[in-house]
Amino acid sequence: MRLAPLYQEEKARVREEGYQIGKAEGKAEGKAEGKTEEGINLILRQLTRKLGNLSPELTNQIRQLNLEKLENLGEMLLDFNNLDDLEQWLRNNNH
Repeated sequence: MRLAPLYQEEKARVREEGYQIGKAEGKAEGKAEGKTEEGINLILRQLTRKLGNLSPELTNQIRQLNLEKLENLGEMLLDFNNLDDLEQWLRNNNH
């Protein structure tokens, strides 16, 4: 029967296409995660430069922020004068 080889070829083609799509999506997710990590590291460096060394607890809280809150923190840190300002911001925005 001739349908079996055609079916097998189509099945292999669809499998390969799915693999390539999944591979591309994985790269995109990896890039997004990498950019978020870069953003976190930049904000942590900026906070350390402005306020001094951060405790591991504060660093962990910052690493747990979603992207939107991380962006807000990046803007707000310009107004911080001390660690109390950062701690207050985290209390108000870490829901």
